[in-house]
Amino acid sequence: MENYFKYELAMDEPGRQHSLSHGYFDRIGAMQFTLTHDDGQLSNDLEVADIILVGVSRTSKTPTAMYLANRGLKTANIPMVPNIALPPNLFFAKALIIGLTTSPERLVQIRKSRLTSVGETKQTNYIEEEIIKEEVLAAKKLFLKNKWPVIDVTRKSIEETAAAALEYLREFKERDKSAE
Repeated sequence: MENYFKYELAMDEPGRQHSLSHGYFDRIGAMQFTLTHDDGQLSNDLEVADIILVGVSRTSKTPTAMYLANRGLKTANIPMVPNIALPPNLFFAKALIIGLTTSPERLVQIRKSRLTSVGETKQTNYIEEEIIKEEVLAAKKLFLKNKWPVIDVTRKSIEETAAAALEYLREFKERDKSAE
């Protein structure tokens, strides 16, 4: 084909995209970290995370974390559950901590859909709008108190949320460099 079109198609060697480079191993390590730190699991070593996502249930923490891990970033996600304390070491982590939030109305829709998809039929406060409003407000207060950047995921795709997180990470790293 190269001879026919007089255009060099393969700049490198065939199959090169499948090479086992440092970047490949970094992404695999980030994926392993993110999987083991999903939904608040193994929160004892948050200091090695690049990014920690915090938010109430169904604010796209897991898919956003997986997207970022695929980019090579060790990403933990911590759910905010009423009456359950956040891991204490979260507040001492050197990682970038980002709060994810959404509108209570959208959250009711998403949670109802989630319960339907798993076959749950009994009434629960998980989808009560007043309780959800309190959860979202408590989350916003926590984010503000700790000066964590916030991403409103109400009408954002995972890619848009991840892009915003990457921009916050870039700014976070710049501040770290200038502080040195």
